[in-house]
Amino acid sequence: MAYSRRSFLKVSTLGMGAVALARPAGVSGARRAAVFTPLRRNVGIFTERGGTIGWLINQDAVVVVDSQFADTAPMLVSGIQERTRLPIDVLLNTHHHPDHTGGNAVMREVVGKIVAHERAATNLRNSAAARGAAEDARPFPDTTFTGTWSLSVGDETVRLRHYGAAHTGGDAAIFFERANVVHLGDLLNNRGWPNIDAPAGGSVHGWVEVLEQIMPEYPADALYIFGHNEAGYPPTGTRTDLAFQRDYFLAVIEVAATALREGRSREQAIALQTLPGFEHFGGQVPRLGLAVGVAYDELQAMRG
Repeated sequence: MAYSRRSFLKVSTLGMGAVALARPAGVSGARRAAVFTPLRRNVGIFTERGGTIGWLINQDAVVVVDSQFADTAPMLVSGIQERTRLPIDVLLNTHHHPDHTGGNAVMREVVGKIVAHERAATNLRNSAAARGAAEDARPFPDTTFTGTWSLSVGDETVRLRHYGAAHTGGDAAIFFERANVVHLGDLLNNRGWPNIDAPAGGSVHGWVEVLEQIMPEYPADALYIFGHNEAGYPPTGTRTDLAFQRDYFLAVIEVAATALREGRSREQAIALQTLPGFEHFGGQVPRLGLAVGVAYDELQAMRG
């Protein structure tokens, strides 16, 4: 294997140094206490700063979903070290955004391989190029897939599936089959304004279709892990939460469709500051206008 117990220890010790990289007081995006939360049958979540990390630790293997940032990934590794002597077999990226892949280069020291959808890998490389970052294979997936990918780890089977364009063009839903847990990445932001990354292949109409595919795909009592959650709402939930976010996007599409029917411009349509039925949403309000704008563009394209 390309990693070793020595590498595992090396990265975990970076956790102490990473604390110095925390954002200073007064800067938005304040840190939370790093927390490991067991969910079901050896599957759990890690929360600190960035997208919710999923993990599987059983007697035979360790799997991690997403890596947050370079300064939080060592905290994850250190916590895993406290729970098992096994190294991490695989890191799965739900998509390319930096709050989910920023720790990839750190994790590379201790994982057997990094896996993502092929569009997520392309998006990650494009983002690095846009920042002028030097070419470095460390943060990038070395295994990619198009439709589905799976692996067996001990007594658990992990299945990845790409349903189509949604949050980005390369989102993966990750199903821990025996635990009956599905990690959605940013396919769901619990009660927060969702971000549609159209330049990276995201789509409002596509997101509706993806959620409608996911809901009947998994058992009715499946537990879903969300990429983000707003204050007062949990990072996990049920099919009901998926339906609620689907309804949000349907409402966004109707706003855009109404603007087009009434002859209003895109600029007028995206000036929306609130959406009836979703006034309690948190996070970045401009994302509502962003969603309306993407829906407006998509509807115009459908008209030809």
